Amino acid sequence: MTGETAVTDTLAFVESPVQLLNVLEWAHSGALARPPGQGTPLCGQVPRQKDGREPEAGGLLVVVLAPHDPMTRGQLRRMAELAREQGHRLRWEEARGGPGAPVHTVGTLAGPLRAARRVVIGDPFSRYVQLLLTITRARELVVVDDGTATMEFVSQLARGERLMRWHRTGGLGARDIVFAPVSASARRMLTPSGRRDIRLFTSMPVQAPPGITVETNDFAWTRSVFGPPRLTGGTDLVGTSLVETGVVDGERYLAAVAALADGHGATRYFAHRRERTDKLHEIASRIGLEVVRPELPLEIVARRGPIGRTVLSFPSTVVHTLPLALAGTPVTVAVCGIDPSWLTAHASPRAGDFLSGVTTSAGRAVRRLPYLPAPARGL
Repeated sequence: MTGETAVTDTLAFVESPVQLLNVLEWAHSGALARPPGQGTPLCGQVPRQKDGREPEAGGLLVVVLAPHDPMTRGQLRRMAELAREQGHRLRWEEARGGPGAPVHTVGTLAGPLRAARRVVIGDPFSRYVQLLLTITRARELVVVDDGTATMEFVSQLARGERLMRWHRTGGLGARDIVFAPVSASARRMLTPSGRRDIRLFTSMPVQAPPGITVETNDFAWTRSVFGPPRLTGGTDLVGTSLVETGVVDGERYLAAVAALADGHGATRYFAHRRERTDKLHEIASRIGLEVVRPELPLEIVARRGPIGRTVLSFPSTVVHTLPLALAGTPVTVAVCGIDPSWLTAHASPRAGDFLSGVTTSAGRAVRRLPYLPAPARGL
């Protein structure tokens, strides 16, 4: 993908496939056609120009700050293709391509950032994004969902706390201390004030602080482009990266997957893009599930089908997003809570409450399963 140097009114920065999906949903909602600082178009309709034509999508430039993870990069490239098909401009930045990459990336983006009137971000916890926010003069900042992390972002902003991912443990490290002034500046920019318009485009159940405009993401673009899906009639299980982030014990997670598969007749396991290959091998060889590694976010994969009539999940983003993406279909989404005994000794003290909140705040369209008995180690 080639660079993009044209000045644009709206810059979007994404680092994951889900963030890019939600930028496309945001643009589809009509918000892109609204001048920064003005109200949302009624009923999500895009206002037309004086000659009756819809405004071109060239007003949006999506900058992909490419990560290292191969699975994430692959999904991002597929999502980038979809974005281009929608008429949006893409700029792929190897932002982590070597020691000099960050300086080069920030330097080349400084001009467009100062000129943009609106900046859309997918991960307010990202140091890269926080650094870029210190450069912009945009009158409007929009935060689109980065999964359930949005819930923690809103809570921390409301309490005036420093921005920190919910699963992180320990105090400030050396890099945190060095970066603290940048992080504090980014937090101030995202805090409502009279200087700029702050908006949140989300499918999560949040109570935003006064001064933040919340706009609902109901996955209208996904539903309009894909599906309705063909149903397999069986049960699928959605994986998580809770083991990889050090929150849940690996052996207990595998035992819980086995218990869910046995109790509900699941046959397929949709892997999270960050799950380790050795763990997925255990799920396939020892539990007997067919492991599927999606090439796109699960909301699109499920909407395209084939998908099971029942989809099981541990507490994760999909218990909030799949019911929206699959609205109008007979698919049932069910969530199984994480027993506190599954947590590792290194898990953040906030982990249990956060995961419980993800489960309890899921909409009425989600079926809640009883806690599994704390599984013994091993299968």
